[in-house]
Amino acid sequence: MPRLTPERRQAKRAEIVAAARRCFSRDGFHQTSMPDIAAEAGVSAGAPYRYFVGKDEIILAIAGDAFRLIFTPIEQLAASTTAATVGDLVTASLKALSAESVTDAAGHDVPVEELLRCAVQTWSELLRNDDAHAHALYGFESVRASIADALRRGQTAGTVALTVDPDRGARVVMGLLHGFLLQRVAFGLTDTTGFSDDLQSLLKDPVQPATTPE
Repeated sequence: MPRLTPERRQAKRAEIVAAARRCFSRDGFHQTSMPDIAAEAGVSAGAPYRYFVGKDEIILAIAGDAFRLIFTPIEQLAASTTAATVGDLVTASLKALSAESVTDAAGHDVPVEELLRCAVQTWSELLRNDDAHAHALYGFESVRASIADALRRGQTAGTVALTVDPDRGARVVMGLLHGFLLQRVAFGLTDTTGFSDDLQSLLKDPVQPATTPE
């Protein structure tokens, strides 16, 4: 059998990941077996094991793609501006979530809906899979630190209130994104533009009520 080139090996690996993502999105992590993934990919039952130790490794790869989709835009904005507002940071990720597809780490187009359905399932994996938890914690802390730094620079620029604790504020920003993700997948919240506009309105200083002449 001819030896696979690195390019061909990467392509086959991406095909298996794509097949697994479709299965996970449709049936869930634990209702999907490795033979199911092989069948979806159109390869022999043993073929996925040439590229992955097991299903958990595939789950980690897909979870990484999913959370990069959500948080890479916010990290990029945080690193490129000195005057970001909280609304700006959240909106950066919402724009990515409103797309039909996104490019994964291997450079392939991936349906956003599939990734988001897998992302929601990943949270339950954190309670049982130590590797998944370790990867998620590392990623979470990296993004949180990036957002906190952006909030500090925003305070210096006057776009973020000085009363905000940047470290706690970063968790609030991430919580907004996690909440939107859950509502989108579970409850059909797809109006990212409306969500972003409402967020910006909520973050503005309240308008003083009109006084009624006596």
